Amino acid sequence: MKKFSILLFSVVALTAIMGSCKKDGSGDGDKVNQDSINNIALNDSLATVRAEKDSLAALMTEVSDGMNEIMDMQQLLTASNLDIESSNRKNEIRNNIAAIKSAISDRMARLRQLEDRLRQSVTYTDEMKHSIESLKKQLTKQQGIIDDLTSKLAAANVTITHLNTSVDSLKTVNKNVTEEKVKAQEESTRLTAEVNNLNECYYVVGTKKELKQQKIIETGFLRKTKVMEGDYTKSYFTKADKRTLNSIALHSKKAQVMSKHPSGSYSIEDAGGQKVLHILDPNKFWELSNYLVVKID
Repeated sequence: MKKFSILLFSVVALTAIMGSCKKDGSGDGDKVNQDSINNIALNDSLATVRAEKDSLAALMTEVSDGMNEIMDMQQLLTASNLDIESSNRKNEIRNNIAAIKSAISDRMARLRQLEDRLRQSVTYTDEMKHSIESLKKQLTKQQGIIDDLTSKLAAANVTITHLNTSVDSLKTVNKNVTEEKVKAQEESTRLTAEVNNLNECYYVVGTKKELKQQKIIETGFLRKTKVMEGDYTKSYFTKADKRTLNSIALHSKKAQVMSKHPSGSYSIEDAGGQKVLHILDPNKFWELSNYLVVKID
């Protein structure tokens, strides 16, 4: 009986101890699970912080690159470049400026969203605040530069439009002047030709036989000599200008004017044993005929 009591006590004690051990083991498991959950949450939080920092860094890079792009655009849109750029090139520049403006607006919106998220985060440090404020200033500065470039380009387009209008007007004026000049030149040429025609004269110097052969004179027994009354040979005459024809060398010791020319308007004189006809008054000399016939022997 005593042995049974001892055995029963041992069983009860062992059972109590095992229950106690089991209870203690369950508490340790709960603590491990909670630590795992906390670790996961911390890792997620750190990942979020890293992602936000990466987003901020990427945005800073974009803003920096955007400023370089804008500086290049500023250099391109100097006053001298605006004057020489073609209309197609200006359209391309205008499109580029519009794209930059759109990119600035997009970056501003993203910066506001990022700032809102960071403000809710425990990792929102003074360094991050400073970076965000710097980005805001950069974007505001970029927006101002782009607005200025847009105004300059618009002003250049207005100037170019005015210049094109002026050029078109000048072209019209020049065209009209050129047409008038051509007309004046044509009229001058026509008048010159008419004046030259009016001052054309013809002369021939030949023996009686030669003149008769060309039917320039007709003679007969007891008949008065006729001059240029038939079908004479016009090509036998020499063409001259009344304004410049002052004298004619006759290459003969004897000479007689056969055509009608007023006396006193000319003279026939000796020069080295040869006769020379001098026209003293051209207007009077040619008033009756534009043809001069001189017979030599």
